Amino acid sequence: MPANPVPLGFVFRSRAKEEKAPADKAQVTDSKQPRDPQAPKGRPTPKRNEAQTQRRSVANTPTTRKEAAKRQRDDRRAAMERQRQALASGDERYLPARDKGPVRRFARDFVDSRFCIAEFFLPLAVVILVLSMVRVGSLQNIALLLWLVVIVLIVLDSVGIAFRLKKQLTTRFPDQPKKGAVPYALMRTLQMRRLRLPKPQVKRGERP
Repeated sequence: MPANPVPLGFVFRSRAKEEKAPADKAQVTDSKQPRDPQAPKGRPTPKRNEAQTQRRSVANTPTTRKEAAKRQRDDRRAAMERQRQALASGDERYLPARDKGPVRRFARDFVDSRFCIAEFFLPLAVVILVLSMVRVGSLQNIALLLWLVVIVLIVLDSVGIAFRLKKQLTTRFPDQPKKGAVPYALMRTLQMRRLRLPKPQVKRGERP
């Protein structure tokens, strides 16, 4: 018999154990490196502000259709409130699209800085309507004549405003789009000054 017999366990030892040992050893060696417990494996540790932003976005994400609908309603109310305040203060950031821009702002200021016959149309219309309802022939004739005079004056005044405004816009804003600015201003003349939105930002007689 040989002096140093080979143990049977060495001969029949599973190769799987031998292959697994180096891998386990490598894992133990790698695990000695410090790692942020909140960082995902294989990725760098995120910065604090990025992690806070991610947590807030996850927390604010609606989980049901009911919550999503409520969120949309709240956002819509907040946007409408900002728009209402902008219409009162003239804040350009939250104005509706039709009121935004320096061209539209100048058109509003151009109208608000002067007296316009069209802004008195509603009060005059009430007076003329009352006169036309009185069953006196002479008063009804006066009411009809007043209708004609008011309409002619409004047309002439509007044509003058449109001509002067178009000239001012061409001089002041040669490179900016001016489409729709003149009709926008003429529609504003039909409103009484205190009811105009956005609110007037210039006084009467103060040139923009």
